[in-house]
Amino acid sequence: MSKISIPHKAWVLVGDGRKALVLRNEGDAAFPNLRTADVLKAEHNPSTAQAGSDKPGRTIDHLSGRRAGVEQTDWHEIAEHKFAQHIASVLEARRSAGDFNDLIVVAPPKTLAELRHSFSDSLRKIVVAELDKDLTKHPVHEIERLLTGLPQK
Repeated sequence: MSKISIPHKAWVLVGDGRKALVLRNEGDAAFPNLRTADVLKAEHNPSTAQAGSDKPGRTIDHLSGRRAGVEQTDWHEIAEHKFAQHIASVLEARRSAGDFNDLIVVAPPKTLAELRHSFSDSLRKIVVAELDKDLTKHPVHEIERLLTGLPQK
């Protein structure tokens, strides 16, 4: 994993489709000291199989008489998309309040893409680094170590 320089007072968003940790660097770039600023959790998000109530539908083209299947709605994916939008709105409000000027985003590839799409232009401009990894289940000290490439204690 490559080393990421985390500026003083920078925020590090570590998230996936269900949980997001917002960390703030209380140290400096040479000796980071990440502290939890906020924890965001999505509402209960059951799998599509649990949320769906019926088999996918079928359609009939009235001109040709052809039948076609309709893809089942992925409720789980929709909920993850809404959570990414919620994270973006929370970050935008905090950025507007002057809480941070630099942002590092760490998320699995799919969530990272959702976040990029949900971020406003002003939020995109302050992103100093991105990493496509799922680190939400790691403790904060381990996230710090993995991001900065420091040796294990």
